[in-house]
Amino acid sequence: MKLAFRILAPVLVITGAVWLAKYFISTKPEPRKMVMPQQITKVEATRLKPETYQVFVKTQGTVRPRTTSVIIPEVSGRVIFVSPSFREGGYFEEGEVLLAIDPVNYETALVIAESSVAQAFRTLEEAKVSSKQAIENWQRVGKTTEPSDLVKKIPQLREAEARLRAAEAELGKAKRDLERTKIKAPFAGRIAEQIVDIGQYVSPNTQLGRAFATDVMEVRLPLTNTELAFVDLPETYRGESQAKIRREIHKAPEVSISGTIGNHLGRWDGKIVRVDSSIDEMSRQLFVIAEVSDPYRYEEADDSPPLKIGMFVDALVKGNDLENVFILPRQAVRIGGEVIVIQGDNTIRRQKVTPIFSEDKRIVIPAEGGGLKAGEVVCLTPLAYPANGAKVLPTIDGVTPDVEIRGEMFGGKGGKGKGGKGGKGGKDSTEKGPGAAKPTETAHRL
Repeated sequence: MKLAFRILAPVLVITGAVWLAKYFISTKPEPRKMVMPQQITKVEATRLKPETYQVFVKTQGTVRPRTTSVIIPEVSGRVIFVSPSFREGGYFEEGEVLLAIDPVNYETALVIAESSVAQAFRTLEEAKVSSKQAIENWQRVGKTTEPSDLVKKIPQLREAEARLRAAEAELGKAKRDLERTKIKAPFAGRIAEQIVDIGQYVSPNTQLGRAFATDVMEVRLPLTNTELAFVDLPETYRGESQAKIRREIHKAPEVSISGTIGNHLGRWDGKIVRVDSSIDEMSRQLFVIAEVSDPYRYEEADDSPPLKIGMFVDALVKGNDLENVFILPRQAVRIGGEVIVIQGDNTIRRQKVTPIFSEDKRIVIPAEGGGLKAGEVVCLTPLAYPANGAKVLPTIDGVTPDVEIRGEMFGGKGGKGKGGKGGKGGKDSTEKGPGAAKPTETAHRL
């Protein structure tokens, strides 16, 4: 008997444990099923409408003077005067004396030339008197024929006239040489380089310095073949009248130039006046020349620094007007040329587009043939993984439409107790039993 009990006892214990486990498992309350509200991404969007876009082509270039000169004397001598303006960076006006060469030798040459003129004039007068006397003597002896040129001393008269002209030419040269001892500025400008100074001996082959005119500065700007399609350049042709060329230049595109010197940002207005004769073989770009007039003029209302030679500047060339286009911020166009179109039910659709022009912050798409239509809503917020058909909540041009997002949640009345039968439901209410709470739809307005 004891042996049988010892054998059956463990079996009964195990069987009971298994039965209890099954009972507790079968009677345990099921976990509450919660239906979370649908999560929808909020995005910024815009409704497309055709616009007119003013093209500005961005390019860069280096400033250079339109007029530059190497100053060389026309006479030789020792430099006895140097103007304070004849220093690197110095300003000078047209006709201002920059340097002076010792004029003593040229003053002497002028006196000698004046003497030669006086002597030649006297010789000419004597030749005239001699010719007149010769003619009178011919007539006095009763000759009826016309006297020859030798009798009238015409060769001597012509020689005297030639000597006078030569003396007067020498006098003019002496005056010019004396005047050339004062080296004057051919234009209003600035000294780029000073080579000689006071006391140095110079000759007509000596470079005294380099200067440039400050009336106009040039900027050589490269344009790609694509950019040329949006800019009307002042092209001229051989044989055209100057009036037509001036009209073409007057209609040339305007240019806004900006550059930084230290902490100062300068801005200057210019105009494209001509185009290089050929396309650069290395870059395959066409260079255009923009002119900035009077960039060194001081204006009290404008604190822009002078436009320095060699300065690297940014330029915005005013191009054509693009009509009937859509203008989108660059972030609205994904890599691969796609935009996200938000449809009427707030689902998204990826759409391929064909831009006609782009810049740093904006992309321009034609209203016809660009892939988009007027009235469509385009998402401006970058989405990491946009899937066709996904829902979004758009704010269109700053306005958020009223949209209801429906989700399922449990609540309301349910049964008490483990089985969830009857009574009012609490935290332990389940779907089982006749008193179980039914799912309720809760509308959440965003």
